[in-house]
This record gives sequence, structure tokens and C-alpha cells, in this order.
Amino acid sequence: MARLSDYEAIVGKGIIDDLRLLGEKAKGRTVQNINSTAVGGGVAEILSRIMPLLKELGVDARWDVIKGGEKFFEVTKKFHNSLHGRKENITPDMFKVFMENSEMNLEQMDIYGDVVVVHDPQPIALIKKKSAGGKWVWRCHIDVSDPDRKIWGFLRDFINQYDAAIFSAPIFARKLKIRQFLIFPSIDPLSDKNKELSKNEIAAVLKKYGLQQDRPIIAQISRFDHLKDPLGVIEAFRLVRKYNKCQLVLAGNRAVDDPESEEVLEMLKERAAGDPDIHILLIPPDENDIDINALQRASTVIVQKSIREGFALTVTEALWKAKPIVASAVGGIPLQVTHKYSGLLCRTIEGAALQIREFLHSPEYAHRLGLNGKEHVRQNFLLTRHLRDYLLLFLALEHPGKDIIRL
Repeated sequence: MARLSDYEAIVGKGIIDDLRLLGEKAKGRTVQNINSTAVGGGVAEILSRIMPLLKELGVDARWDVIKGGEKFFEVTKKFHNSLHGRKENITPDMFKVFMENSEMNLEQMDIYGDVVVVHDPQPIALIKKKSAGGKWVWRCHIDVSDPDRKIWGFLRDFINQYDAAIFSAPIFARKLKIRQFLIFPSIDPLSDKNKELSKNEIAAVLKKYGLQQDRPIIAQISRFDHLKDPLGVIEAFRLVRKYNKCQLVLAGNRAVDDPESEEVLEMLKERAAGDPDIHILLIPPDENDIDINALQRASTVIVQKSIREGFALTVTEALWKAKPIVASAVGGIPLQVTHKYSGLLCRTIEGAALQIREFLHSPEYAHRLGLNGKEHVRQNFLLTRHLRDYLLLFLALEHPGKDIIRL
């Protein structure tokens, strides 16, 4: 596992010195993170990378995962979709399932943190144990800019019991009775998914998955989720292929708390059946991060055609690799992709196809935007910045009502 000093060559000595200063002020605290899955998805990935660095700085960072059966995660997935604005049939029985599972976790979960950070809606009802002490923070990783009112109203009653809430983009902030903080997610540039790879390592992965090195690769790498619109990516690819010889890669994984992934995967296989240019790859989380890295680095254009999006760390990963990206102008993506500066934003299938073709026909333009995107990530979306924001958050929680804290 990387240490703070390993990041100095990437972000500079001044950043590392600042982190050590903040660490001196925050050390000795116990920070308990609670979420719904230990593998799969951006939350688990961030926690696995940031916690060792917090410990190096003297913060006792720990991580617990709630329990839940298939029925509970089916309900929370519908809640998730509804918060993103998708129409779902939410029944009274679903609220009952949610609360029954929450009560089970309330009985079994040990709360011990000086700061308790609860991630997303699945464990939100644990706030009923607030009497156990500590400062409680609800960390929202999803787009709640236009949520279903019934679901949001249900969750808001819990959220307002927290000491603070964290959102990933300004447009996600809601009217609440508690303090709100803006903290962008991040990637670790030294992880297997983001570190530099040799040409031989990349070539070996392409061979493993039967991809041709002499034809452009269009790729979307995301969880298999309706909100990522992988079917729309297939349609855009087929429009591009009418004019350009290329191949499509749709690579993703399953998450324990996302029961829809299997359904989406089967739909994609059916839509792509018999098309040798479309490669649908199920890549287990954490086991094949090198493969994901290599596929991104080998891609000519990376797409993220989400219908709704929290932040889209897959976009961050692609930008870090200086890849030209075509992405939907939703959620946290416009914070990362400035149109015609660090990538191209789209709103339709036809628009996505047109912009993919623009990159294929203008490799110098694609390269320039890719370099701009990498520098934007270096300045704003690396793990070291995320670590700084969390350390400042821990200090701010001890100074309610203050906008400036003198270190």
C-alpha cells in the first residue's frame, strides 16, 4: 500500500506538508465509516484507498458494512433510482422492508467513532444510535438534484438528525436544517487501476479479451446499470461504425447492493448477439483492476453516456490517463469535463456518435483535450485533495458555526 511520501512526485512536496500539518491537528480521533458493500463501486474503492493514509497521519480510521438480504437491496436500489429521478413504483411494504432491515442493523452495529460517516441511503437509519456519542455525517454520493419527493421526504427526516451532510456537487445540495459540505470524490493515481502500465502489459490484456490492436477501441467502463445507458452506447457505436472501422468495449462489474446488474448484463448480451465488434466484459471488482486500467489506456475514445450520475469516477480515471472522453452533461460530470477543453459533452445518442467521430477524425485535437483533462484531475480530483478535505471536515465539526478555523 502506498504511503504519503509516494505521492510527492505527483502532487508536490507542499501538498504533502499541508497534509502532515492537518494530520497533527486531527490525530487521535476515531473515524468510523459505514456503508453497504465492501467491494464494487466508487464508495468502497475510495474507502479502501483513503483509510491507510488517514491511519498514517494518526487518525484511527475504521470501516464497517451493514448487513442486508436480497429483498433489502432490491428496495434500496429502487430508492436509489427514485432519488436519481427515475420513476419507480414505491409501495408501503418497501418502507417496511427498509425499516425492518435497519432495525436489525441498529441492534447489531457497534458505534464507536468520534466521527461517524454514514455513506448513502442504505445505512441512513443508523442515526437512531446517535445517543452513542460522536459527530455524525451523512455522505451522499448520488445525484439528488431532482429526487422523488416521497423518498426524499422519508430520508430527509433521518438526514436532519445528523450533524452535517456532504454532497459531491453544488447542484446536489438540498434545503436541510444541518450544515452542508462540498467534497468531490477522488481517484488514487497509485492504485492498480490508475498507475502507469507498460505497452506489453496493455497488449497482454487486449489479447486476453480478444481485442484487436489495429482498430480504434470505443469503451464505456461502468457498472451494468440502466442509469449508465449502455444500450444507448451500443446504438451510438453502431452509428459511428457506419463510417469508421472500430470496436466497442462495455466492461463492468457486479456490486452486492445492486441486484439489477444481472438483468442489465443479459439485456446487453441480447442486444449485441452476433455482433463480433461488440465486446461485453464482466470484470470482477478488485480482482482485475489492472485489466480495467489497460482497457482504458488502450481505448481511442472513452464514453460515459449516463442518464443520471453522482460523480462518475470512471470519467476521472479516463481523464487521468489523458484519454479523450465523450460524456453526458449530467450530475458531477460537467465538474470534470469542460466542453471542448477537457472533453466533449453530449445529450443524445446521435450527439454522442457525432462527437466520437470528431475525436476519431482529429487525433491531435483528441490528444490536446486529453492532456487538459489529466491536469484538471491532478489539480482537483486526486486522493490527496480528498484526504485534505476530510481532515478539514473533522476539524470543522468541532467548531460549529465557524467558517474560518485558525490552525
